[in-house]
Amino acid sequence: MTEIYADTTFVVADSYAGQVAARLDRLPFTRTLWRLVFLISLGGVFELYDLFMTAYIAPGLVRSGLFSNNSVGFFGISGVGFFVFCTFAGMWLGCMVFGSIADRLGRRSMFTFSLIWYSLATAIMACQTSAAGVDLCRFIAAIGVGLEQVTIDTFLTELVPPQGRGKAFAFYQFIEFLIVPVVALLGWLLVPASPFGIDGWRWVAMIAAVGAVAAWCLRLGLPESPRWLSLHGKEGEAERIMRDLEAKIARDVGVAALPPAAPAEAVIGDGKFSELFRAPYGKRTLVLSVFNLTQTIAFYGFGAWVPTLLISKGIHVTTSLQYAFIIALANPVGPLLGIWIADKMERKWQIVSAGVGIGIFMMFFARQTSPALIIFFGVLVTLFNNWISFVFHGFQAEQYPTRIRARAIGFVYSWSRVSAALAGLLIGFFLHEGGTAGVALFIGAAMLVMIVAVGVFSPRTLNRSLEELSQ
Repeated sequence: MTEIYADTTFVVADSYAGQVAARLDRLPFTRTLWRLVFLISLGGVFELYDLFMTAYIAPGLVRSGLFSNNSVGFFGISGVGFFVFCTFAGMWLGCMVFGSIADRLGRRSMFTFSLIWYSLATAIMACQTSAAGVDLCRFIAAIGVGLEQVTIDTFLTELVPPQGRGKAFAFYQFIEFLIVPVVALLGWLLVPASPFGIDGWRWVAMIAAVGAVAAWCLRLGLPESPRWLSLHGKEGEAERIMRDLEAKIARDVGVAALPPAAPAEAVIGDGKFSELFRAPYGKRTLVLSVFNLTQTIAFYGFGAWVPTLLISKGIHVTTSLQYAFIIALANPVGPLLGIWIADKMERKWQIVSAGVGIGIFMMFFARQTSPALIIFFGVLVTLFNNWISFVFHGFQAEQYPTRIRARAIGFVYSWSRVSAALAGLLIGFFLHEGGTAGVALFIGAAMLVMIVAVGVFSPRTLNRSLEELSQ
């Protein structure tokens, strides 16, 4: 059966949701889709600003007298480790508890809620005068970041066709990581100083709060996910968005109308949390949970502790922030280079290859005393961490159907928040007991577990449609 809507002809599948899925998957990757990827990526900019801000304001919190490098007890609230713990504990709550909201209320509305939540809490944090106040506000702000992470991965996966999903996530991560050198530079310039008599770390936090509002304003033009709308009985709105999207892309490629989409079936029905633990998703949920528990140890165990790791080598705080800024310049380079391989190499083997590189280069980083070599191996660890980052965000999202995608991402991703929260404490312990070499061994062990889990038990996802992977 064939139906005609305006300037678009398509083959009706077994359900309207199937029609929408087929029409989205046959879209060519033109500037219209790149624009949507860019707008979605803007929220991720302040996700990473916030995450890496943890590393760069930590020396300022110590300098101001609110915190200390060596806390009393494992959960000492005045320790930098507990500040990091509060960050990732809040993100865990945002992923695990609030992540499923995007499955019920939609992807686009979650952007508004999460960014405003984060901006207000961070602005209040910048005004705190006690370690307990900073920790509490940090925890609350991080809830918004956790929800934002889930929504971005869900939304981007549902809009982008399978043949371009890898490069879309690489581009999204490239846009995100552009902010890392910025926050590193702000940390280097502001944290050791007190502009207008105000602690530098407060300036860095307030810039994040203002920037999040700016990102929200820029993304007001985003449409809702047609896949989500079609599964929730909002066929009129879904059709309006699809017609507009198809018309713009047809103009991009210089044709009157796009060719019909092949028939497809969508996995429909009411999503339930219990599906995450039943076939075919149960095994995926277990593997991705283990993956998230381990990958974060390398990503944030290194990225969020770079200045502190350098200080432990005897490098002065100002110089350590300078070195950290230079290493941070490599962050956008990894995803930018990854665009060329993202859709050519099977995703799970990209993750395995990057994990091997992190384990090797982290050991070399720990053994260096020369500033040039410290920076060189720090850059390599950063590049390989970023390789994993841009691959896994799409890799985990495409393994679940639309009806449970946000809650599934929220669940498996929440384990990375648990890992990062504990890693903040554990890395402080290993740094105290074994120095940078102890931290390197800890990260290397985590990478070994990750490599086995992903390499042996993960499915093949490259160039496969979401509906095929869901069945």
